[in-house]
Amino acid sequence: MTQIAKNYADALYELAREAGAEQQVYEQLREVRELLEENPDYVVLLSAPNLPKEERLAVLDEAFSGRIHPYLLNLLKILCERGHIRELKDCAIQYRRRRNADLGILDAVAVTAVPMGETLREKLRQRLQGITGKQVDLEYRIDPAVLGGIRLEYDGKALDGTVKTRLAGIEKTLSETVI
Repeated sequence: MTQIAKNYADALYELAREAGAEQQVYEQLREVRELLEENPDYVVLLSAPNLPKEERLAVLDEAFSGRIHPYLLNLLKILCERGHIRELKDCAIQYRRRRNADLGILDAVAVTAVPMGETLREKLRQRLQGITGKQVDLEYRIDPAVLGGIRLEYDGKALDGTVKTRLAGIEKTLSETVI
């Protein structure tokens, strides 16, 4: 994460917290981040140096004015003006960290080879809450390279129950026993 993203996210969080809008901004920031990830051409447009800055800002106004909190819209404009719109993903990550730290929520990531159903997601979140004794904000990622199973990452720890790791362990054991 860049210092630029950290600074912008921290400033946005402080403003939103003072206004009592940290949850609203959090949800909207997540939605805008997802929207831009799903539409990378939009990021290219907002980063295009050949498009005048005023036109890029007008595109943001047209898309988001009245639909998102003004603080978030202003952040998008600042990032766009300064050529840092690609930092939005890291801004969202840092904002989430600040929000969760203030609320005493543990950030965790579950990595699987295929998407998990909602019931399994909820069971996993509850189980992790039982283990840690904290409320858990669980993010889900798909990585086909894990082959199967699940890898949990939280609080600087990684619990790896993936097929890939198990196969690597078996391979290591076999290579050590062969004379």
